[in-house]
Amino acid sequence: MSFVAGAGRINIDLLFEGLPRIPEPGEELYARGFSLQMGGGVPATLLNLAGLGVPVRIQTGLGTDMFSEFARRQFELQGVQPYNLAQGVSGIPLNITAALLTPGERTFVSYTEADETHSQADDDAVYAHSKGAKVAEMGTEHLDAYRRLKADGTILVFDTGWDDQMSLETYRPYLELADYYTPNQKEALKITGTDNPSDAARVLERFFDKVIVKLDKDGCLIRENGREKIIPNLPVVSRDSTGAGDAFLAGLLYGLYHDYSFAQSVLFGNLTGATCVTAVGCLTARLTEPELLRLWKEYQHLLD
Repeated sequence: MSFVAGAGRINIDLLFEGLPRIPEPGEELYARGFSLQMGGGVPATLLNLAGLGVPVRIQTGLGTDMFSEFARRQFELQGVQPYNLAQGVSGIPLNITAALLTPGERTFVSYTEADETHSQADDDAVYAHSKGAKVAEMGTEHLDAYRRLKADGTILVFDTGWDDQMSLETYRPYLELADYYTPNQKEALKITGTDNPSDAARVLERFFDKVIVKLDKDGCLIRENGREKIIPNLPVVSRDSTGAGDAFLAGLLYGLYHDYSFAQSVLFGNLTGATCVTAVGCLTARLTEPELLRLWKEYQHLLD
């Protein structure tokens, strides 16, 4: 049975919702809502995808701390058993973030003890547990593992967050390896050194036959066979954009896994991404597979 694979750190979010403003030094404010949730990243994307009925294999780091135990429970609820890359590691091998949500902005404080270095043994483990995947989400870690998966015929989808140092040269090994790249508008402009999404898409076309630039609330710009098109987003009321990119990626991976066309797969991504922003947190508002397919049929006109 084929599956979708990926390796990445777990992010745990402590979400303080409904603050009137960010407190000044020495002040204490009470939030109107609080939740402890899985944050964004590869594990969240693949958990979202598992909820759509796609078999997934996740490689990540889990310790003996309270946050790791919380993450384990979330995996169990989805029927997913991740491979632990941090076996025997002490401390907290996750990223912990406190998010303060005010009417106009989000403010974050984060902490991690996760080791930034990756050994050949880690790459070997990621490859061993991803071998046979039809599609794999690819980050900037475990490059050797993804080279081997590419040689096996696995479809690689490259996704990364913002990086002040991102450029075509620094990311070239990843861009040349991946089949798809999913930057948002800010990331696309930064990595290509351009000042508008259309120019960024033309630059990325040097690496990809099918180009994606996410335009946040405005949908997604795609470029295929020299033709550019914008696939609009759904008209939804946004409460929190946390995790929208990961949710989009889950929808895109769903389409690629099931052999839908490029544009159809991007529409799936728009549907899952738009659903995510209607609630606070990365995995709060999600679609089941029947709901996704119903919406996909309803919004086919967005592809015209």
